[in-house]
Amino acid sequence: MKRAYKVVDVFTKTPFAGNPVAVVLDAQGLDTPAMQAIASWTNLSETTFVLPSQNAVADYRLRIFTPRSELPFAGHPTLGSAHAVLEAGRATPRNGQLVQECGVGLVAFKVAGSGVGRTLSFALPPASQTVLDEADITELEAILGVQMDRVARPLRIDVGPVWIVARVATAEQLLALRPDSGRSLVFENCLGATGISVFAAHGAGREDIEVRSFANSQGVTEDPVCGSGNGSVAVFRHVHGLLPPGLVHYSATQGGCVGRAGRVSVQVAPDGAVQVGGPCISTVEGYLAG
Repeated sequence: MKRAYKVVDVFTKTPFAGNPVAVVLDAQGLDTPAMQAIASWTNLSETTFVLPSQNAVADYRLRIFTPRSELPFAGHPTLGSAHAVLEAGRATPRNGQLVQECGVGLVAFKVAGSGVGRTLSFALPPASQTVLDEADITELEAILGVQMDRVARPLRIDVGPVWIVARVATAEQLLALRPDSGRSLVFENCLGATGISVFAAHGAGREDIEVRSFANSQGVTEDPVCGSGNGSVAVFRHVHGLLPPGLVHYSATQGGCVGRAGRVSVQVAPDGAVQVGGPCISTVEGYLAG
């Protein structure tokens, strides 16, 4: 059986930039081992599988796999898959909205524009957070080779994927990080984390930030541009009072260190609700055999 397949670059309008996701549009009949095998074969940070929805509210159902395991939710695969579904005519926005069913439940989208001008944003699932203890912060500093902000203490943030989120002093320090991947793998597994997302402002008093995300436990040394990681950073900034009052919009740049620069648009409401979005572009279209 031939299965329609796309690779979509997310958080960019430029082909071969941003973060790619492989999207299998015809996933009916594939069991979990087959999906995991395909995700391992594509060797991208995530591969998704589009299925008929099991909830009347949803437009489609999505399963999301890293090269090593299934995730209940992930950011850039969610955006890239929505782009692929819309581009292939598999769903039509209703009043500028689209609804995805996945492991965390229903995820709502806002859809603006069409074609190459289309942008998508999703509502981040509800987050829970816990403060890292002193020993874990010390280990995190050893892994990254840089001092963390201990006033806005590092947090373990669960939005489906679980991110260890921390702030460093400057974007220059952030861009110079060379994490210990083996040590990071052990640390992530010990804390039940998907990965580590670290950020810094681009200058004093500025809201726009630089982000880097590392997910060695998922077989991803560095994720180029991470939607759930950026959403978790937004939660961190809100919880620690690092954003001005009211509705806040800011941009995060990510991926330059791995040659796949992208830009994430983030909105944080006064109650802490987070929207994450950006453009997408398809770079590969074809079929998977079997």
